[in-house]
Amino acid sequence: MKKRTVYLIMGSIVALSVALFAVVSIFHLENRLKPAVAKVASGGGPKVFSNSLYGDFNQPLKKPMDVTKVDHNIYVTDANSQQVQVFDESGSSVFKFGKLGTNEGEFQFPYGIAGDENGNIYVADMNNGNISIFTSKGKFVKYFDDKDKVLKAPGGLRIYNQKLYVTDIKENKLFIFDLKGKKLMEIGGPGDKEGKFIAPNAVAVDFDNNIYVTDSANNRVEIFDKNGKFLKTINGSKDGKGSATFLNPRGVAVDSKGNIYVVNNLSHTVYAFNSTGKELYQLGGMGTENDKFYLPNGLFIDDSDTMYVTDTVNQRVSIFR
Repeated sequence: MKKRTVYLIMGSIVALSVALFAVVSIFHLENRLKPAVAKVASGGGPKVFSNSLYGDFNQPLKKPMDVTKVDHNIYVTDANSQQVQVFDESGSSVFKFGKLGTNEGEFQFPYGIAGDENGNIYVADMNNGNISIFTSKGKFVKYFDDKDKVLKAPGGLRIYNQKLYVTDIKENKLFIFDLKGKKLMEIGGPGDKEGKFIAPNAVAVDFDNNIYVTDSANNRVEIFDKNGKFLKTINGSKDGKGSATFLNPRGVAVDSKGNIYVVNNLSHTVYAFNSTGKELYQLGGMGTENDKFYLPNGLFIDDSDTMYVTDTVNQRVSIFR
């Protein structure tokens, strides 16, 4: 009889523990998904936090660097896992590809990522000095054929109108190729003058084929026309000609309205500007809450103007709509 009583008590304790765990889990989930609105600096409507991608329980994101969306999947380069993690639109981790190495399908430091209209995925490996091309399911196809062998440390990637735009952090240049590997143009070179770069990290292209490059060590974004002619600078000052308020700018993107978004890495923020370069608002600030960042890096805006930001220290991708 005593043994039966002990079993009943133990069973009640287990049931209570399970119930408490469920309550805590639901609370934690609701806390993570609770919308958070950014502060508006001056005019314009800020994007609103939607949800975050963390990876699966067995292998969460360790150091997400860049992100892109191709069809219905979200692809994230994870530098410390030497792989790409793939999520569906609900935020569930669906598969991964890549591992540490120097052979086909392997990475040392996967950084920029982009997709073409056929669903192929291009991944820049800054340390291996190459760009690998995979199917949408993560099967290695080939290395990008850099016919002139100009790439040394490819960083940011974007594909627009059948052209591949690549920043080279070591060469301090932006290279533009056709998708067969022919070099069409190069912009930059080391320096702090207009049109020059020191450690360019990311690139974006707008509907007018203007080109935006984050010139990280010079704390600015430089804008060029489709022919590579320098147009202007955005650096956080009123006209882009004053002292920079940027601190190590990284990701950059342009939405369907022509608004420009810049990751300001060391202030843990994302700046939003209109097409003329006027600041609209800022997102973030250092923290672990939903609407905060800790050393954000990559930035991508999809066709519906949803924004994805890789948050390296918080080990997640934050999504704003």
